Amino acid sequence: MADPGTPRHIEIKEGDQTVATADVTTSQEADGTAQASLQAASGHIPPGSRASLVDAVMDLPEVQASARLKATVPLGDGESLERLRERTDDTAARSAGSTALVDGKIPPDGEPGSHQELDDRS
Repeated sequence: MADPGTPRHIEIKEGDQTVATADVTTSQEADGTAQASLQAASGHIPPGSRASLVDAVMDLPEVQASARLKATVPLGDGESLERLRERTDDTAARSAGSTALVDGKIPPDGEPGSHQELDDRS
């Protein structure tokens, strides 16, 4: 496992092309907060790529050891928002400029989220 506080960079590739990326940092405190910034390449990317990126972030051991996740995703990225909702509990999202800020509890032991509705305030 990477040291908490050490940034991680994740890439989802389709062949040689990077289609989605995330930068992830976690708190050095036990049960702290993980922060992630998710981006997808412009243009058409294969369906499921954004969800795969969320899964890769959520499956990091240091993220699983955290109590909360705060993520930024491009506004309108419904696939990432939906997967974040599925993988976290008590999920809330709000828009901030061209991004959506998502905050949720990370379920213990990697259990799926409880499918809470997003609070999408503009």
